[in-house]
Amino acid sequence: MHLNTLSFPSPEPGPGLLIAHGLFGSGRNWGVVAKRLSDQRAVTAVDMRNHGHSPWAPSHNYRDLGQDLADVIAAQGGVMDVLGHSMGGKAAMACALMRPDLVRRLIVADIAPVAYDHDQSQFIAAMQAVDMSQVSRRSDAEAQLRQHIDDPTLPVFFTQSLDVQAKAWRFNLDVLATEMPHILGFPDFGQARFDGPVLFLSGANSHYVQPAHRPLIKALFPKAQFAKIPGAGHWLHAERPRAFEAAVRHWLAATPANGI
Repeated sequence: MHLNTLSFPSPEPGPGLLIAHGLFGSGRNWGVVAKRLSDQRAVTAVDMRNHGHSPWAPSHNYRDLGQDLADVIAAQGGVMDVLGHSMGGKAAMACALMRPDLVRRLIVADIAPVAYDHDQSQFIAAMQAVDMSQVSRRSDAEAQLRQHIDDPTLPVFFTQSLDVQAKAWRFNLDVLATEMPHILGFPDFGQARFDGPVLFLSGANSHYVQPAHRPLIKALFPKAQFAKIPGAGHWLHAERPRAFEAAVRHWLAATPANGI
């Protein structure tokens, strides 16, 4: 699948950085971080399938999402560092496990290669319930979403992917609802493992990456390192963008890429 990409060129040569967003996000959400990081490396932010301006598809599982990222890397020249958040982090892990030849280094933002039970379907239902005939600006949709969603930040985030003129979401909500078990889960990749450098970067206030997950993480990613950003939760790159950027910069500068 040919994903929509946002490119941030760099004056510096060498392999670039690929960024994969989380559920209900888009490459555009990462524009500020991507632009800042592009001073030292070219950065490409993607819209994942069934999100943003990328094609819609009937499946939304991590083998397919990982292959989507592999296709982008191949089109970009064949090898990249990869950063993924939440759903995008699982897709990035899948890509590294399936195609380790394409991934130099991996940064996984606040997610583990495990199944979670925090169903996101209520947010899909809230978006589907928006009466688009009453929407002439984003704030109209936000007001409707707040009738169903307690967290005041989520309606603002969701409506970043609302096409107001077309009165339509840039999400394939029906497929995301159907595929939610795959989105919450993580496939069994058998004996596959990724031997390159990996940073699991989490929000200190988040509970997505638990100490109990570390044996499985180390089995799949033997060189995994762990770091936390103080004062951040699951949306660490949005809550503490400068600290997130600094952590990514420091790790990339300090971590050799195994000669790939």
